[in-house]
Parts: sequence; structure tokens; C-alpha cells
Amino acid sequence: MGLNYKEAGVDINQEEKTIEALATALAGTTKTRKGEHQPLDIKGHYAGLINIGDKIIAMATDGVGSKLITANEMNDYTGIGIDCIAMNVNDIICTGAEPIAFVDYLAFEKPKPEQAKEIGKSIKKGAKQANITVLGGETATLPEIIRGFDIAGTCIGLADPENLVLGNEINIGDKIIGIKSSGIHSNGLTLARKTIENSEINYHTKINGQKIGKTLLTPTRIYVKEILEINKKCNITGLAHITGGGLRNLNRLGDYKYNIKNPQKPQPIFQKIQELGNITNKEMYRVFNMGTGFCITTPNPEKPLKILKKHNREAKIIGEIQEGKSIHIKGVGKL
Repeated sequence: MGLNYKEAGVDINQEEKTIEALATALAGTTKTRKGEHQPLDIKGHYAGLINIGDKIIAMATDGVGSKLITANEMNDYTGIGIDCIAMNVNDIICTGAEPIAFVDYLAFEKPKPEQAKEIGKSIKKGAKQANITVLGGETATLPEIIRGFDIAGTCIGLADPENLVLGNEINIGDKIIGIKSSGIHSNGLTLARKTIENSEINYHTKINGQKIGKTLLTPTRIYVKEILEINKKCNITGLAHITGGGLRNLNRLGDYKYNIKNPQKPQPIFQKIQELGNITNKEMYRVFNMGTGFCITTPNPEKPLKILKKHNREAKIIGEIQEGKSIHIKGVGKL
């Protein structure tokens, strides 16, 4: 048996139980506010929604995770801010909302102005790609808590009620479009790092002409502009950001069988990680995006595919919605 995520330090099952325990403890808090501006009941989706009359506010928060360790190893922070923006805005658009504003949280073990400057430049690049405003944020020096630094952010978006896409209009037979990821994005880095650290190579070893550490730091792709256009012009029933847990994120859209018959081809970095750690196919698809960064469900895939092509996005029909409750990938099996 090869390496798996649990042995690398992340127990997905225990993580899910922890999230469930927290959610149970928070039960009822969506009803603590009295009067107008009430939240929508969409448990388990990508963002929280609050009705403010003629508009819906969407909110999401996320960080970059242990990708920061690789950034420290490579002394390269030029993409970390883009990752932080991407992990938030890509969640917001899954509801059909348009991301409009962002605040960041940056915690240091020791203050490092030059490092902060590079991170700030990267956040600015991500904000431009996503067409959002960075309103401000918070910094903290926490030498007894933080090793190196940590970064997270919170994003808000706006939607017209009729433009919400929550998965409740999915029908059996809908096609699943898979949009290519830019690489590993910001998930599964703990397993990726362990495979490298336990092998004969290191982060500075070149794979396909590039240092493997640099490949791991490829920024998460931001899908905002193309998804917002598709939502306005096409008949779509579900939107899914493929993050930690891979294509199992499709389950957030509802209880169906997501039959993935023609998955996107994973980038070479995934093959290298699998080889180094002797990792099973199923474990790879349980942890990583494996080449698919975002999914769209729709009864009419032709027009969304044309728009994606216009935005220079590599996309194709990877599967369809069927009766049942599972994720099934051809050549891999049930996740």
C-alpha cells in the first residue's frame, strides 16, 4: 500500500466529523436574527446567503492552507495572494452571485515587510483577475501560535434572486462540464509535500523543465468572468468549485449519481505525486482536483462550452447526472 492523506497528516473522515460537530454546535444560529434580512437555508453549499430585499448577499471565507510551506521553501510568494482570492471568489460564484469585495487576514510569526509586500502585490493581481475591491483586512503577530505566516480572506458577493444557482433545478440527464484546472490549486498540498519529502527528489528538482516546487505554486485558476457570463446567458442548473476532496465536491449540489465518464486529463504533476507516493487512483481522486477545477451542470452544454472557449478555457463534457447518490469516475470507481 502506498501513502495516503491520513498517513500524511490529514484524516478526511475525522475532518468531516469535526465539521459536523461544529455545525451541530452552531445549529439555530441562522435564526438568531429577528426581523428582515434573513438567511437562506442552503446547508452544505459553497457560501452563505442573506436576503436583503431585492438582492442576495453571499459570503465565503477560506485560506491557502499548507501551500504556504512550499512558498516558504521556494521563497516565492508571488502567487499566494492569487490563491487566497481564488479560493474565495470561486466559492462565491457557485451560488450565482458576483464577487464584489474582499478583506484579508495575515498572521506572522515575526513581521517581515518584504514578504508582506510580495503577498500584497499578489492579492492585488488576484483582485484584478476577479474584478473585486479589496476593502482592507487585519494583520497580527503571533509568535506563540504561528510558524512562518498564515493568510486567509473573506469575500462578499451580490446576486439577484432569479440568478441564484443552488442545484435545486438539476434534472436527471443534465450534462456535467469540467473546466481544466491550472494544476494542484490550493488543496492536497500536505499529501503532495509528504511524497516529495519522503522521496529521492526535493522541491528544487526539475520535472518537465521546471522545479517541482514552482509547479506546486502555480496559482489557483480564477473562474469568475466566464462563469458570470455563462450564468447570465445560459441555462445552467449547478456550479461546483473542485477543491479539497476533488470531484466529491459535486455532492454539494444535491443527492444524485454524478457519473464521470470522460474526466479531464490530470496534469503531469499529479502523475509524479502518485508515482513518488505509490498512491492509488481512488486516493488521488479523493484528495486532488486531478485536472478539473470547476464544474457546470446544464441540460444544454453547447452554449456554455462556446463561452468557455471564448475565454480560452479548456473544457469538455465529463459526465452526466443519473439516478442515485454517488460519485463514479470511469477507471477509478466510486469515490
